[in-house]
Amino acid sequence: MKAFLTKVRAFSREEDGVALTEYLILLALLVGGVITAVTAAGSNLSNAWEAWGTWWTSSLSPPA
Repeated sequence: MKAFLTKVRAFSREEDGVALTEYLILLALLVGGVITAVTAAGSNLSNAWEAWGTWWTSSLSPPA
């Protein structure tokens, strides 16, 4: 038990674990924001991409 408490105290004094935790929280927030943005704009982006693809294939012809 004493060895466990010693390891916990040593871990709490180190700043590497805290920095890693902060980066993981920041990464989770960024991933959540990207997922939310893609979900919110997904159908609009799909419609715009489809319209652009239709214009591209109907308006342009390959070189002769």
